[in-house]
Amino acid sequence: MIKKILIFLVLILIVLISYEIFFYTSKNNQATFIVNPKDSQKTIILNLKNEGFINSQIIFQLLIGLNGNFKISPGGYNLPPKINILKLISILKEGPVLKWVTIPEGLRKEEIKDILAYNLEWDENQKNNFLNAYQILNLGNDYKEGVYFPDTYLLPKKESGDQIAKRLIDHFNEKFAPFAKEAKNQNIKWTTLLKVASLIQKEAAGNGDMPLISGIIWNRLLKGIKLDIDATVAYARGDTKDGFWAPPKKADLKIDSPYNTYIYKGLPPTPICNPGTEAISAALYPASTTCLYYFHDENKIIHCSNTYQEHQANIKKYLIQ
Repeated sequence: MIKKILIFLVLILIVLISYEIFFYTSKNNQATFIVNPKDSQKTIILNLKNEGFINSQIIFQLLIGLNGNFKISPGGYNLPPKINILKLISILKEGPVLKWVTIPEGLRKEEIKDILAYNLEWDENQKNNFLNAYQILNLGNDYKEGVYFPDTYLLPKKESGDQIAKRLIDHFNEKFAPFAKEAKNQNIKWTTLLKVASLIQKEAAGNGDMPLISGIIWNRLLKGIKLDIDATVAYARGDTKDGFWAPPKKADLKIDSPYNTYIYKGLPPTPICNPGTEAISAALYPASTTCLYYFHDENKIIHCSNTYQEHQANIKKYLIQ
């Protein structure tokens, strides 16, 4: 009796699997199925069911097991309409055609290029296309640096480096538009605002001290005092064995570059990194302060002063033990 029941259940299973394989097709005309980075396999399969790509979660999971029990990777999958389950599994196993890529705040263009190249599997040609996108797209030097907005993107693997750059720049233009409008109201060039924001991004120990640093930078600019910002020297120097942003050495401070704010007054020719919205907001709305100097102690607490003498006294008090 038990044997007959088992045979019956197996036959039922065969019928159900056969239906899924040979007769059931996707009821969704959606072109792209998105898998978020934190989605579990269970959540992904449930989403496939809810969006009409599969009929039975159990049978789909069984067929996944027969295909090596692979994990469905985060990203975007182009799924044609009326797709059957075997073709669906084949596409999912092959991997996404859109990849999630996160660009952190405060990176220079070359660092962003490395992140994109790793995730999108770029060759040297695509890397160069990204770096030179502002020329390829005829955007001019205002779009050379600082406009590759830090965020999480879902990017096509098959697009060229300059096309990906345009996506980041378009996103920047969208995010920056409200700030640019207010900058115009304050009679500040958008390029000036972005340069200041990039300095704040590299100088701040956190979002909390950004407005104060902004106020000090603007004070020094208005008084014609050199900015003396280490990060501008690091940008001028470029990559080292310790990375792009390794603290500059004494010899680096003598680098003859318009980016070296220890030598030249005013702002550098372009932003030195790609700032986030907090730094941009701080550049636009600086704290009211009379300070002209600042530093962070070992606990990342900022100390500012009005004069160089006070600055030196603070250094002795908080840094030199």
